[in-house]
Amino acid sequence: MPGRIIWHREAVLDQYRLFNHLKSINPAAARKAAALIQQGAHSLQQWPNRCRPMGDGSGRRELVIQFGSGAFVLRYVLDDDVIVVLRVWHSKELHL
Repeated sequence: MPGRIIWHREAVLDQYRLFNHLKSINPAAARKAAALIQQGAHSLQQWPNRCRPMGDGSGRRELVIQFGSGAFVLRYVLDDDVIVVLRVWHSKELHL
């Protein structure tokens, strides 16, 4: 079972971008979204292989976190006993 989570720099920047965008529209929703993203990432510590693999042989997987009429997508990879979160975006955004 993976022991820790590392956030890639791009994933951290993604979180700031998402938070700041939502905060300008609805600060309470922005706080809820940030908490859901963190909870989702931490849930991977117990079930890291439950999310669908990308299918390109890279080992990357995507966790879908429902939020409103869309969802946040957390792209990650398992590196030995570490979960590395690579990117985060909202499903209504243009794909990264």
